[in-house]
Amino acid sequence: MLTFLAQLQRQFFNFMRIAIFIVMAWIGGLKAFQYEADGIIPFVANSPVMSFFLHEKSPAYKKYKNKEGEVVEKNIEWHKKNGTYVFSYALGTVIVIIGLLTLFGIFNDRMGLLGALLTFGMSLVTLSFLITTPETWVPDLGGPEHGFPYLSAAGRLVIKDVIMMAGGLLCASDSAVRILKTGPVE
Repeated sequence: MLTFLAQLQRQFFNFMRIAIFIVMAWIGGLKAFQYEADGIIPFVANSPVMSFFLHEKSPAYKKYKNKEGEVVEKNIEWHKKNGTYVFSYALGTVIVIIGLLTLFGIFNDRMGLLGALLTFGMSLVTLSFLITTPETWVPDLGGPEHGFPYLSAAGRLVIKDVIMMAGGLLCASDSAVRILKTGPVE
């Protein structure tokens, strides 16, 4: 069994690349839809890395949050003026491209290395939301469990990027090993 698993290591790295692509393509693709764009606004508005892309500053978004699947025209109009949707479309495109680059690592080591390192970097930014976004923690609504370490639904979504970060590093190291085996880096 150990020999069998060891012989499949290359295929497992490729499976990780495929898994990263599936997540990136799906999540990135969803950024083209109103409900997903509305859903990322707390993360973007509170992020020092991304908030400058929006026209309104945090916490203005709190008055215009739509629940998933909800269509409130005044909120949608605010998001249009805020630049939420344009930002979401651009972010989705970048995420899909990172996923494709990582996937292409199956065929091209350098493209795969770039995609894997970008996956790692994107995961760092996403994980920073645990620090910058109040909505990632259970709020104090009178119950005993709130704040750190009690992750809200948004926080549970974000913490999973630790896996994406590790997957990106694994794929980057695999690409680096393959690049080094093929000859000197120019």
